[in-house]
Amino acid sequence: MAHARRRHFEAQSSDLMRSTVMLAYIRLLYDVEREAQERGLKGEARRALRLEKSKLILDDIRTYLVREQPQVLPKSPEGEAIAYTLANWKALTRYLDDGDLAIDNNGAERSLRGVAVGRKNWMFYGSDNGGRTAAVLTSLIATSKRLHMDPFAYLRDLFARISSHPQSRLAELLPDPWKRTEQDGDGNQVEG
Repeated sequence: MAHARRRHFEAQSSDLMRSTVMLAYIRLLYDVEREAQERGLKGEARRALRLEKSKLILDDIRTYLVREQPQVLPKSPEGEAIAYTLANWKALTRYLDDGDLAIDNNGAERSLRGVAVGRKNWMFYGSDNGGRTAAVLTSLIATSKRLHMDPFAYLRDLFARISSHPQSRLAELLPDPWKRTEQDGDGNQVEG
């Protein structure tokens, strides 16, 4: 949905009225998602809310787009936005069928942004071993962030302890188990 929204947003310079109508409709869809989040709805309960509220909005959007499509030039920004939205309608409305699906894929795209931005830098790690080391560190940092941990604090502790930690228990130093433990004032591990 975020891609469809972006196309209508960019079309404001050429067709303010139609793009504003679409942005308002899409805002209503995100309002339903916000309501589900505020109410703590998951799975089937969120699906039921979407079917109750979002489906009606989506039906109105489709009707509006089909009615307006002949009124705009196909190659205009709004014409292309309408064509994109209608061509991807099945994918855009798929989230109605499963309460565990997000309305958009912004989270996934955000998590891949670092890969896309850093790709050129990674060509110059110097060796295959340097690349493998960078991949391991990147994975540890990404996992730390996903677990809402401070990656710097985690890596600092990991590097301080890894050389004296028994090799047979290295899995204890991975981010998930590490998070479950806390450092006491003396630096000893205690279960959290």
